Amino acid sequence: MVATDSEVWDPFGTLRNALWIGGGQWAGKSTVARLLAVRYGLTAYHYDYHDARAHNDRRIAHRVRLGEPTADPDPDSVWVHTSPQEMADETLAGFPTRFEWALDDLRGLVSGRPVIAEGWGLRPELVAPIIDSPRRMIVMVPSEEFRERQFRELPRAAAVSHAVSDPDRAQRNRLARDRLVADEAARSARRLGIRVLEVDGRDDAEAVADIVADHFSSYLNH
Repeated sequence: MVATDSEVWDPFGTLRNALWIGGGQWAGKSTVARLLAVRYGLTAYHYDYHDARAHNDRRIAHRVRLGEPTADPDPDSVWVHTSPQEMADETLAGFPTRFEWALDDLRGLVSGRPVIAEGWGLRPELVAPIIDSPRRMIVMVPSEEFRERQFRELPRAAAVSHAVSDPDRAQRNRLARDRLVADEAARSARRLGIRVLEVDGRDDAEAVADIVADHFSSYLNH
């Protein structure tokens, strides 16, 4: 699991000292990272924010290099007319390239305390070659009940952000895709000896952050 300096370019040692929260959508990863950043004076890196905004130019350039259309595909073809398994497979296939873009972001950060990086694209199999111990990562996945609660209570979780012909089907497909992607993250983490934390909603965000802080305690308490 240990990577040498020649394998991963890490000019400021940011990657080597980072703490990683991966897992499924709607498990509370961003909230926990934000709470720990405030508690311990950490720098938080939110993968989803950068992936959806700052990486768009890279996404277009990548499509150009592959000879693919630069425009986003028709929303119906993505969300309505594609099966959840096909959606999950495409998402998982795209994560390695998107992970490299996240690493470039992280390489540019310098902090006196560890950077805590969170996001569903920070996959265990991608992070494992970088870290010196499985304790530098935790994978958070929602229980089925908690996932459904998030979709009921969070407006941003309960709607596909594109105009589609069948919003209900698109949302069902998205929910099923997210479940498949989260399940694969948990399987990958267990194969690699990385802790999986199932969030079931019985503990509030502060209590879940306590659990994650305890997992990272050897890196936070010095």
